[in-house]
Amino acid sequence: MAFFNPTQSAVQLTGKTLIVPVVSTANVSQLAADLLIASLSLERIGIFDSAFLVPVVGAQEQGAGVSTPLELYGKDGLDMIVIQQRSPALKSQKHEFIHALLEFIQTSGVASALFLSGVDLSNRTDSQMLTPTYHLRPPGAAPLSSTPLARLATLPIPAYSSPVSQHQFETTDEPETDVPFIPGGSLTRRILQTLSKSQSSVPTATLLQFVIEGDNRHDAALLASAVVAVLELSIGGFKEPRSWKQGLFGAPPDQTLYG
Repeated sequence: MAFFNPTQSAVQLTGKTLIVPVVSTANVSQLAADLLIASLSLERIGIFDSAFLVPVVGAQEQGAGVSTPLELYGKDGLDMIVIQQRSPALKSQKHEFIHALLEFIQTSGVASALFLSGVDLSNRTDSQMLTPTYHLRPPGAAPLSSTPLARLATLPIPAYSSPVSQHQFETTDEPETDVPFIPGGSLTRRILQTLSKSQSSVPTATLLQFVIEGDNRHDAALLASAVVAVLELSIGGFKEPRSWKQGLFGAPPDQTLYG
């Protein structure tokens, strides 16, 4: 089975910016992708081979059918497409999944790729409390100058640096090399390290947001707003998908508990 399988005829990916949420702290990147998909009325245009991911299936947000662990959304007239990943990679398949995903990005014809990831808020430094959102580029990545991602240089989204050492008791003062540690970022760092070694020709960047587990709808809106600003999208306001209203964060408490 091919890694990517279009579900609509004549799917055109060339020249578009691909948004890729990475399963990470608080699932904030998946929630941000949900907001973008719902608010822009994106349609499912393809599914990916989910053999690398934890099996999961559920009702489709739009009409009849089922949702699978990894799908692609877009629509005509919009220069952005969004991957939605609903389950993490299997422990034994992480390398294979990253390889397949990056090969798809390299060969699909997309003009640029923007990864989204959460970072564990409990680790941030005093200086990182001024804003929750940061950006990061893999070393040696293709320049962003000819893509919409070039706006990252003009927006108040600072460059990310690791707030903590990867190793708890590490005392070395040597400067960081390669991609900085991303606590709670799951595969984000490994993806960026692989990109930096592969010399990919697709310009790539990452938006990182400090979050903590809980009701993360507001955090998702902040991260989605950063995507909107970078890509200069036209969205009057975010629309929550119907699935959020059916117990995503649990039912509200019984008010009789409070007298």
